[in-house]
Amino acid sequence: MDNQGDLWEVFIQPKPGRPFKHAGSLHAYDKKMAMEAARDLYTRRNEGTGLWLVKAEDIVASQPEDMGEFFDPANDKAYRHPTFYTMPEGSKHI
Repeated sequence: MDNQGDLWEVFIQPKPGRPFKHAGSLHAYDKKMAMEAARDLYTRRNEGTGLWLVKAEDIVASQPEDMGEFFDPANDKAYRHPTFYTMPEGSKHI
């Protein structure tokens, strides 16, 4: 932490029931200060109905070099495939 505080990532929900989207980043010393700053910066024109904040240092991400191994389909895990289920006769939407 430097003299600006921790870096926080801000996610905003544009309308109730809609997904949150990354809006930007800000510096703050604690979560209360971060929430107030996010409110002032990102919702001053009623752009959002909800905020999520997370410290940037707490975000975990996959690495590009792990892409193949990490994201390969789980073909060897047959229990994850819906082949065990028989559709009831007459069902149209399940």
